[in-house]
Amino acid sequence: MDQRVLRLAPGRAMMAGAVPLDWEDVRRRYAAGARVPTVAGGKALDVTGVDDEGIHIRGGSLWTDVIPRRDLERAAELLERGELSRRPVAFVEEYHEKIAATRGTSAAHILKDLGYIA
Repeated sequence: MDQRVLRLAPGRAMMAGAVPLDWEDVRRRYAAGARVPTVAGGKALDVTGVDDEGIHIRGGSLWTDVIPRRDLERAAELLERGELSRRPVAFVEEYHEKIAATRGTSAAHILKDLGYIA
């Protein structure tokens, strides 16, 4: 089974209040951690875990952080509605404007790995 297929098919209607990002699938995918390729390629983002708060990430040995679940769910919702670009550079800019001022690039790596952006 291809775990990249975690999003709604384009054009599929969502029920009111539904979130297109299935958090249980995200939890299963990253439960043991993962090395997620960057959108530009050549490097990787380390996912160290996932919980109800969000996806825990590490950048080498220099920093750790959490991409909040609510931010990823909001990004997935806006992507499915066509309100965020699926192109990585534009996505990051729009993510910073519409969702959060931080971790837009890290969110892009994760959402690309999940099949949401190009």
